Amino acid sequence: MLTAFFSGFLLITVSEIGDKTFFIAMILAMQHSRRLVFVGAISALAAMTMLSVGVGQAASLLPEIYIHYAEITLFIVFGFKLLYDASQMPSETCDVVVVGEAKEVVEKAEKQAKDQKNIWAILLEAFVLIFVAEWGDRTQIATIALAAQNNPMVGSIGAILGHAICAVIAVTSGRMLAGQITERQLTAAGGCLFIIFGVVAFIQGV
Repeated sequence: MLTAFFSGFLLITVSEIGDKTFFIAMILAMQHSRRLVFVGAISALAAMTMLSVGVGQAASLLPEIYIHYAEITLFIVFGFKLLYDASQMPSETCDVVVVGEAKEVVEKAEKQAKDQKNIWAILLEAFVLIFVAEWGDRTQIATIALAAQNNPMVGSIGAILGHAICAVIAVTSGRMLAGQITERQLTAAGGCLFIIFGVVAFIQGV
């Protein structure tokens, strides 16, 4: 149980800091109530986590041997892909490389909802933007893989807690953190973590 919890927690915490969803939450928090943005963001991330866990549980109906080797392959391939991506990235800090794309997403949403600034509009904007940005993200795929092989409830709690920590950092001190780290560093760290997960999964199956 603890393995499932810490796997979900560690994977999300390392992978989400500096991700597109991180900066969307950061930018929204600069324009609206931090508390409302946090609630909308964590609601979206929790919903995505539960959806991913559901898909993972559906996949667990397949023969265990197939799931096991699919999990190993997924983590190893994603890990090396992230390391390759990191090697091709410039060394600028995240606020130069990533925030521009997140700003475009937020600015487009703000223009469409410029006359709707009530509580529910802000919550909905944060929820939709974060949910859409998270769809198909590497952490979603990894959550599906973990849920197929581990305790889904415990893994979900770990993943949601990791998301909550990242969301708190994003809405409170995201800009400060972005100026201290680079997208290359974050991507490389995520790649190493994915490979470690793949190796651990292989060892557990021996």
